[in-house]
Amino acid sequence: MRRAVSALGELLLTAGVLTLLFVVWQLHWTDLTSGRAQAATVSSLTERWDAGAPAAPAAAPAPTASAAAPAVPDVDQSPPTGDAFAVVYVPRFGPDYAVPVVEGTGTEELKEGIGHYAGTALPGQVGNLALAGHRVTYGKPFHLIADLRPGDAVVVATATRWFTYRVASSQVVSPRQVSVIAPVPDRPGEDPTQAWLTMTACHPMHSARERYVVHALLESAQDRSAGPPASLAAAG
Repeated sequence: MRRAVSALGELLLTAGVLTLLFVVWQLHWTDLTSGRAQAATVSSLTERWDAGAPAAPAAAPAPTASAAAPAVPDVDQSPPTGDAFAVVYVPRFGPDYAVPVVEGTGTEELKEGIGHYAGTALPGQVGNLALAGHRVTYGKPFHLIADLRPGDAVVVATATRWFTYRVASSQVVSPRQVSVIAPVPDRPGEDPTQAWLTMTACHPMHSARERYVVHALLESAQDRSAGPPASLAAAG
């Protein structure tokens, strides 16, 4: 009996150590490795864009949030799944925040950065540019999503343009409430006349029970050759 209890104790201790190691790997090691990979992707994209090399497609400028006429995009298809095609900057998240946007929202894509929901608008297009990101693990690009406030800038850079969106609202919804990424958020079936951006992440922290959702409207667009927009100034 004593041997059995001792063996059971050793098994439980081993299981505890393995569980602890898994948690450390999941919460910290994936952040480190994915964060480095995402930073390398951002550097690669921006170097290529600044050099004027061909890059993944980006939409043409859309009207401002108050305009009613639809934009005329220079492409009508998203890039292949897994390809990085844009970079998101959020001054509220810090001056060094820059995360690549990759096509798709599957497990592998979300390891590479912020995922773009297939079929939703491209940067600058009228409709809803819908994005997903982790709040914990794999670089946790949306870790501070709940800190965003109305009026905060969310800047999306592509090979040719900078797009500045301004946060309009936030909400917590069920994972089944997919209407938040409709062309007009929460109004499925309605034709869009504005350019929206929607960010989604699991909520609460360390749980997938709900989704934290932020909606923003396009404020302005400018050519990349003009340099970064004033909206990239640090949040107050």
